[in-house]
Amino acid sequence: MPRISAATVADHRANQHAALLEAAREILVSEGVHALTPAAVGARIGLARSSVYRYFSSTADILAQLVEDAFPRWSARLRAAIAPTGPDASLPARIRAYGRAALDFVGSPDYALIPALQAIGLPGECRVRVDELHGELIAPLADALREAGTDHPALRAELAWGVLRAGARRLMPDAAHHREPAARDPQLAAAHDPDPAAHNLESAAHEQEPTAADAGPDDIIEITLDVLTRALR
Repeated sequence: MPRISAATVADHRANQHAALLEAAREILVSEGVHALTPAAVGARIGLARSSVYRYFSSTADILAQLVEDAFPRWSARLRAAIAPTGPDASLPARIRAYGRAALDFVGSPDYALIPALQAIGLPGECRVRVDELHGELIAPLADALREAGTDHPALRAELAWGVLRAGARRLMPDAAHHREPAARDPQLAAAHDPDPAAHNLESAAHEQEPTAADAGPDDIIEITLDVLTRALR
């Protein structure tokens, strides 16, 4: 029987689960989704595979739990960033603060979830939940626009998120090297992409884009925030 390292069995399991999630995140960042298995996660913290299956049933389950762990944290950060506080509580300043917090996501270990989710097929109910959690990331911006009396705030916020995604791609110019081979398989991509034609057009356009080697990270962030605030005037 595993040694209990907390005051109660429930606390022990919670600590074990947290350690497994952190191990899974580390594997995802350093090795990619192809290396992310319950056995590999358990081995990283010295836990037998049979014990790991008490927490994760599959790689897809690991990813789903990482999303449940990461997205609410980032949603809270985004909501705090856009809150009307500080000496400049104008809407443009709040939008910039929100945008900067969103771009911080690119430099975090949690960002490895994005290509991983594109590379592996999640069960339908998991995809629905991922969509719900993604909506929670956009909601703070939509709420701020609604409070300011902007028309169609939800649509504007969703479109504005596209600006942030484009900026994120620029901040990660080697993102294509981190994408798993399965994600580049046209048949697999079509199976997991609700709009494969749009995905192919986006991919082709992205491949034709200049590398923007003359723009450093600070420039990319500032230009992205400028475009974001202008788009939401």
